[in-house]
Amino acid sequence: MVDLLGRAGCINEAYDFITTMLIEPNERVWGALLQACRIHSNMDIGLVAADNLFSLVPEQTGYYVLLSNMYARAGRWADVTSVRSVMVNKGIKKFPGTSIVELGDQVHTFHIGDRCHPQSEMIYHKLDELLGKIRGMGYNPEVEATLHDVEEEDKEDHLSVHSEKLAIAFLLLNTSPGTIIRVTMNLRTCSDCHLAAKLISIITCREIVLKDTNRIHHIVQGVCSCGDYW
Repeated sequence: MVDLLGRAGCINEAYDFITTMLIEPNERVWGALLQACRIHSNMDIGLVAADNLFSLVPEQTGYYVLLSNMYARAGRWADVTSVRSVMVNKGIKKFPGTSIVELGDQVHTFHIGDRCHPQSEMIYHKLDELLGKIRGMGYNPEVEATLHDVEEEDKEDHLSVHSEKLAIAFLLLNTSPGTIIRVTMNLRTCSDCHLAAKLISIITCREIVLKDTNRIHHIVQGVCSCGDYW
């Protein structure tokens, strides 16, 4: 119910529902509310949800990252720094993004900015080609949640080499037309990679399935099964 209300943008109603529940709300309930607050930029209730989550699961990395991203979208960079400082002090680490794909009887793993793969040069060339084409469709890298203390061009470069983009480019190079692209990730996919994947599905006429830690995103001709909410 909290997730449904959150999807509809009814953040106050979702919070009221939680406060009147006859059972104690658990991590998943507060997590659904925090995610809704991030998407709909409701800072006040988002902070309440985050406080409850940190009490219930103080070592869960994902909720600190969600709170940090919510601050970043609001341009509250001092608070972003504060959240990251808390994570450092508690020894909580954000694991680097990793994407895994299967090709034949082999598993291929990609990391952000990875150049260790034997086909690295071809992969980056293909990715540059794809990014060039989707920019022609109006794509602009969504840099609002990246580090604020780097130049704008560096933010775009950072986003362009996310592991899921590299994995998609690799499979496009090594599979025949019409083959479904399937990528498994160890983190929640970022909004920029999600948008890029939707546009890539259009220009390549491929179905793309991204399995992250929160959703399975089945993308067909630019439309994702998640409804752009995850």
